[in-house]
Amino acid sequence: MGVAERYISGDAEPYETFLQWAATVPRTVGNPLYHWTALELKTYFEIVEPLNPDTAPRVWDACNAQLREPSHRARGLLKRTHVECVCSSDLFLDDLGAHHALADTPGAPRVLPSLRADDLLAVEASAFPEFARALGAAAKVSVDDLAGLLAAIEQRLDVFAAHGCRLSDHGINHLDYSQVPQTTTAMLYTRRMTGETLTPTEAAQLRSGLLFELGTTYARRGWTMQLHLGAQRQTSTRLRTIAGPAGGYATIGGTTEIARLCQFLDDLECAGALPRTILYTLNPADNAAFATLTGSFTQEGVAGKIQFGPAWWFNDHALGIRQHLETLAHHGLLSTFIGMTTDSRSLLSMSRHDYFRRILCDYVGEQVERGRFPADDALLTDLIRRISYENARTFLFPSS
Repeated sequence: MGVAERYISGDAEPYETFLQWAATVPRTVGNPLYHWTALELKTYFEIVEPLNPDTAPRVWDACNAQLREPSHRARGLLKRTHVECVCSSDLFLDDLGAHHALADTPGAPRVLPSLRADDLLAVEASAFPEFARALGAAAKVSVDDLAGLLAAIEQRLDVFAAHGCRLSDHGINHLDYSQVPQTTTAMLYTRRMTGETLTPTEAAQLRSGLLFELGTTYARRGWTMQLHLGAQRQTSTRLRTIAGPAGGYATIGGTTEIARLCQFLDDLECAGALPRTILYTLNPADNAAFATLTGSFTQEGVAGKIQFGPAWWFNDHALGIRQHLETLAHHGLLSTFIGMTTDSRSLLSMSRHDYFRRILCDYVGEQVERGRFPADDALLTDLIRRISYENARTFLFPSS
């Protein structure tokens, strides 16, 4: 829309930013941002009039008046949408003190950390040796060699586990995995820690070795591993300079090399260390491949061990969600799908689960009308409840 970045991620006053957004909303018709804005206003503030420049002052005043009430503090907002558990996204070195405090707070929902392990895989980054040493300092071990690094990782994962962590996450723009002996991983890690710059091939090998080590420890701990694949984050240098690397100017990247993904999962399985895994793709051209991959690494007694994760980021809209459901239904088992997630940093984004459920129920009803699904209330109620709630609960917390 051509709005200046200072009104989006910059230093503009909040009300000025809100007025710019209110002027933009009517122009987003057809985009999920229009739907999400309406759902958030209705769900949390009982405001049903559309947000636009004329209604903006009234909406601003009404929402801020409610936000001053206890019902609209963080816990109240979560209670309003019946949230039982929230998994925050936490880096290796993040302070988990807030999770400890929440665990002892009466009336608070269950809030667990999830490990975002990107720092460990960013082996080309200039800050990688510094990160590794900081990880070692936190664990009180030397990380000059691979054995020390792995010990530091284990110690830090122990801390996450003590706070209830059951999930890891990895943003991998381009999966360049290859099978690497641990001796090679150790040699490349030592060279990197002494300040050497690795070749692209060597960096890919070191990253592969570290990713394999992480996968094995997740399996041993009973954690679920998430892989977010297919983002192209390097776009406009000018805009990244203005807004920062997370400024929102990424786009859909290339398709995933399925052979490399299979190699990674197979290496873990051959080592007896394949954890429950959720695969997300930003490129819808991967949909069929990811859906069929859910049946390629099955395990007795575990329904849907490899999950084709919910429509993510640029697929998180009516078209993308329907394409995901349709593809999974045809190529896999829709009944084992773990449903929607939201990786937004906003508490109000829980309304996206409602958005997903509306699309899911519309899709199921349409299939019944066309004679593709049976008009069986008990069967379809069970299907929708599993996708919307039960599958995620039992998949992520199988022992609870």
